[in-house]
Amino acid sequence: MMMRFSELNTPLRTIMTPGPVEVDPRVLRAMSNPILGQFDPAFTAIMNDVMVMIQQVFQTSNNWAYPVDGTSRSGLEAVLASIIVPGDKVLIPIYGRFGHLLTEIAERYGAEIHTLDCEWGEVFDPDLIIQEMKKVQPKIVALVHGETSTGRMQPLEEIGRACREQDILFVVDAVATIGGADVQTDKWFIDAAIGGNQKCLSVPSGHSPITYNKRIEKVLLQRKKVERGIATDSELEELRNTPFIRSNYLDLAQLQDYWSPRRLNHHTEATSMLYALHEGLRIVLEEGLDHRFARHKYHEQALLKGLEGMELQLFGDIHSKLPTVTCVKVPVGVDAESVRHMMLQQFGVEIASSFGPLHGKIWRIGTMGYSCRKENILYVLASLEACLIRHGVNIPAGEALQATLDYYLKEKEGVMLD
Repeated sequence: MMMRFSELNTPLRTIMTPGPVEVDPRVLRAMSNPILGQFDPAFTAIMNDVMVMIQQVFQTSNNWAYPVDGTSRSGLEAVLASIIVPGDKVLIPIYGRFGHLLTEIAERYGAEIHTLDCEWGEVFDPDLIIQEMKKVQPKIVALVHGETSTGRMQPLEEIGRACREQDILFVVDAVATIGGADVQTDKWFIDAAIGGNQKCLSVPSGHSPITYNKRIEKVLLQRKKVERGIATDSELEELRNTPFIRSNYLDLAQLQDYWSPRRLNHHTEATSMLYALHEGLRIVLEEGLDHRFARHKYHEQALLKGLEGMELQLFGDIHSKLPTVTCVKVPVGVDAESVRHMMLQQFGVEIASSFGPLHGKIWRIGTMGYSCRKENILYVLASLEACLIRHGVNIPAGEALQATLDYYLKEKEGVMLD
């Protein structure tokens, strides 16, 4: 007998993790628009708008700015897969989990990997990376901008300038920062930048917005391969001996043709997801980038006041703190997962643990996009305090919310953000 399944009825959550985050209701409404064919002029007009909005959010004049279908990892892999030829030297400075991910991807495409490591909770002195670049002479430097596993943010401008001076391609993982912290693609000499839907853009996971410049495009054109089923005779002859990109799905040379006026078929675009991204980007630009970055810092400071009121210790170098993720040390003797479980089950509030050497030692609280709101800050502090008290932690009861309320009453958001 065939099983019967219930209609979906997902619980309401206050999501305060470093991703995914709560989706803006306007984005959810946009996803309910009727499906269009991917070559319908009404749909290609939406595609064109998305490209322009990605350019503006990444603060770039690059010709190429479009989403890769898939999670943020798809964007990271698409860029690296498309520019790495086996044997290429790639320098990857690692200060958390996602530097290791860049290494993992680059290894799979045959790169000669060179890494730098620093202690988790810190970032690199740019001069250290620049000196290593001179020593290694890589084709590519791949670097995470906002490392959510440690809550740190790496300064990029000096490194980008040095990459340009040394003719090195600079690839940046901006998944955790785009739409929530300043990402100046052109000013910082970034050749390719990769973002993600599910963090500060407040869109469901499913696209990875990327942008890249002519330096990257030159590499792509040298590796271009058009599928036999859609290539012209001249393209088949011209590209016969090309050292083509190994991935088909994540081939930026083919994706570029798909997003170009030629609209050369590659895949069927994720229609409803593109509606979501369109609305998410529109909301970011409607708010204004400077105002949006200031809002994230404003609510970050409110959260810090409350954690200080609970006498909890922060993890990591405060001078390199990622404004959209706050890492809190778990008090000695406390079961970190038990506290998280109680917060979720009793309050419907979700915060995150961490990875590798930090698992069970810190909690990570995300203040990203639509989740970055006053009521969410107050609620995450109230639920964390209550659960810590239930776990026998001696903290000043009530001080967290009072400290945060003092901040909100004193530092008016409009004044802070004007």
